[in-house]
Amino acid sequence: MRERIMSKAGPVDHDALTRILFGASAFRLLQAGCELGLFARLHDEGPLTAQQVAVGTKLQPRAVQTLLLGTTSLGLTVRSRGRYSNAELIGEMIGDGTWSIVEDIVRFEDRITLPASADLVESLRQNTNVGLRSIPGEGDDLYHRLAAQPELEALFYQCMRSWSRLSNPVLVDRAELAGVSRVLDVGGGDGVNAIALAEVNPGTSFTVVDMPGALDIAGRRITERGLADRISVKPGDIFADDFPDGHDCVLFANQLVIWSPEENAALLKKAYDCLPSGGQVLIFNAFSDDSGDGPLYAALDNVYFATLPAANSTLYHWGQYEEWLRDVGFQRVERLPGRTWTPHGVLRAWK
Repeated sequence: MRERIMSKAGPVDHDALTRILFGASAFRLLQAGCELGLFARLHDEGPLTAQQVAVGTKLQPRAVQTLLLGTTSLGLTVRSRGRYSNAELIGEMIGDGTWSIVEDIVRFEDRITLPASADLVESLRQNTNVGLRSIPGEGDDLYHRLAAQPELEALFYQCMRSWSRLSNPVLVDRAELAGVSRVLDVGGGDGVNAIALAEVNPGTSFTVVDMPGALDIAGRRITERGLADRISVKPGDIFADDFPDGHDCVLFANQLVIWSPEENAALLKKAYDCLPSGGQVLIFNAFSDDSGDGPLYAALDNVYFATLPAANSTLYHWGQYEEWLRDVGFQRVERLPGRTWTPHGVLRAWK
């Protein structure tokens, strides 16, 4: 898939206002196209007439008219000479296998993000993740709540793997591990980041630290990929427990978007303390711009962080991380933006 420049929305016009005002409907049309198999069918069999779409999706004419009016007005599908086909981007993504990532993200938005987003106003007023009440259970963050709901937890980690498939090429591309012997992957979840890095850095070993539930999945995936001799798992509380010694690099992958500035500084200090002189820390996640006006991906994704994961989760801008790194003692900081359409990147700092 060709690379695309991250966008910032210009001043609103009527068309843009319509897309925002009916944004929930736009998402539901995308979801319908995915779940009804519209995009897959157009890719395999298209261009198709509306009647052919009706036969393939088992929808009545009125329903097909509603679906195709919506997807075509949104630019997801294109109508030419009475037949419908996918937009070029969707065709490319189905062809290269990345459309399945979008379908998983659609499921994630439907089941996890959107119910919590109904509490955005109250989350902003109270400056905390009020949307967590959409997930039954105990605990004041999403991860403890999910542990009591195996089905939703499985969906969450499935979708996190898909999000990682979308962003991990940035991590692999920008996280240079030449000369690094062992990486401590803090809050490494199901091991997706350690696995991706291990497969392209055969001279480096990894330790994944996280809660037991996540590590059960990680252990299975590590074994399936034949990497059990190079990736180990260690149950632990990343705040309460000391970081283990014996690592010359500490990785925080999609971790420091969850916690408050004070908690992030504490984690970075623990990383600094456990590293030898010359050791390095890598921060990998989506970043907002220092200018505070974009990119659009970060702005919209931040609704999830504002309402659900933890009390203080947010997509911080690059400069905030750099300030925390220097405050805890790291001397040299390197900014490595991704070269793709999402706002992911890597910050590297040395002790």
